[in-house]
Amino acid sequence: MKKLIALLFTSAFCIASFTVCSKFDKPALYYAPATDTLMYVESTEDFPNPERGFYHVAETHANNYQPLDVNQLKEWRTLQQADGGEYKIYSTLTFRNIVLDGFTTIDLTADLLNNIKNDFTAARTAGIKLIVRFTYNVNPQSGNCPEGFICPPYKDAKKEIVLKHIAQLKPILQQNADVLACLQMGFIGMWGENYYSDYFGDASTNSKGKFTDKNWTDKSDVLKALLRAVPADRMIQARTPQLKQRYVYGVNAPTNSAALTEAEAFTETEKSRIAFHNDCFLSSPSDYGTYDDYGNSSSPRSSGNILKNYMMEDSRYVAVGGETCDDTFSPYNDCESAGNAQTEMRNMHYSFLNCAYNNDVNNDWQTGGCMDAIKQNLGYRFVLRNAIYPHNAVEAGKLFSFTLNIENTGYASPYNPRPVKLIMRNRQTGTEFPFDVNTDIRKWFSGNTVLKTSILTPTDMPKAVYDLFLYMPDKYASITARTEYAIRLANVNCWEENTGYNKLGFSIEVK
Repeated sequence: MKKLIALLFTSAFCIASFTVCSKFDKPALYYAPATDTLMYVESTEDFPNPERGFYHVAETHANNYQPLDVNQLKEWRTLQQADGGEYKIYSTLTFRNIVLDGFTTIDLTADLLNNIKNDFTAARTAGIKLIVRFTYNVNPQSGNCPEGFICPPYKDAKKEIVLKHIAQLKPILQQNADVLACLQMGFIGMWGENYYSDYFGDASTNSKGKFTDKNWTDKSDVLKALLRAVPADRMIQARTPQLKQRYVYGVNAPTNSAALTEAEAFTETEKSRIAFHNDCFLSSPSDYGTYDDYGNSSSPRSSGNILKNYMMEDSRYVAVGGETCDDTFSPYNDCESAGNAQTEMRNMHYSFLNCAYNNDVNNDWQTGGCMDAIKQNLGYRFVLRNAIYPHNAVEAGKLFSFTLNIENTGYASPYNPRPVKLIMRNRQTGTEFPFDVNTDIRKWFSGNTVLKTSILTPTDMPKAVYDLFLYMPDKYASITARTEYAIRLANVNCWEENTGYNKLGFSIEVK
């Protein structure tokens, strides 16, 4: 019996102590690298950031061309009173409205083209970007017609002239895309808004009240020429969402046509590059026809919010801007909770607005208490919430990983591509090592983004302590080193003015 008990005890001991009695080794355990977490403080400061915010207007006429003034543009980058407004703004964008009066039947001259080229040079020197529109007439004439305050002729140009002008402008637009934030469709109709037109259809009560198949086709031909006139990384803003639908899906496109998806966005296809400018934002339920269905040869006009819902979905992935135009829609266009101004901007993903028009509306945001929020949140506003980074030293030639939790509190994400870089700066010598971060900043949508990054250090990286910075410069070599074109994070004690870097506030020791 004692032998049996001893045998059972030995067997049980072997089962419980498998690693002792088995010929197999114990599997290795994984221990995650030790990390530290740094919390950041959000800044409430208003400051300039590229390609977003309120813009100033600089209109000029071909028959009396007034070139952009570099000093004026530089001044607009600093805190200045809005044009006719009761508020002050920083502005990194200028709306350049070029009126081609006198050129509705002839080619653009060499002098005019040179003036336009010089405008881009001035913008680059000043550290700003341009939103550009070309049009033929901005002075409507009243008379004996159904609408009275604006009557034909509208004095725009025929399609063949428009296409010829776009071909002449193409080299300038291509060569200066670095300081072109986006190009508006323009050219057609009064103010270049594609509505009151002598040659592309007149959907007003002055005429047929809708557009024909030919009107849509002619407009699409102009839009196609513009898409090809700028590099594939630049967008063309159309005046209405239906202009995009009828271009992408044809003249019979229904108003419930599919909006862009995230998979389609930022792919440089034509569909992903057609954006929107709403020049009667918050003026009526349809924003004075912005969301209207204009029919075609085989279908009447319809009404409803379908096109507004389409734009709401599509606008998440494209550049959206414009201006207010009428205060009669108050209180809807006022601050919350009486109105819906900020809600509409967030829903429609607004990146920029006119500071000069209409300040009957804009000034209400100042008196209503929401202007500061609007100034900060037009476009993107990136706030670092926390960072998780290695606690121990990193061996040269090895990988290390860190995580940044970033919140975009703005209404939109950036609409133009730009690199995101990690800069490691030797604390002793100042030598910098840049690393590309694998991310698309255009997909840092409103809300939270978790940026997980692994960096492979060079094998010959000197042993030292390195301070870390996040750097988001412009993609174009001509301005990539310019701090005016780098994105600033909205955090306290983060911005390094002389480099355009954002201090991450932690260091990595390389051994």
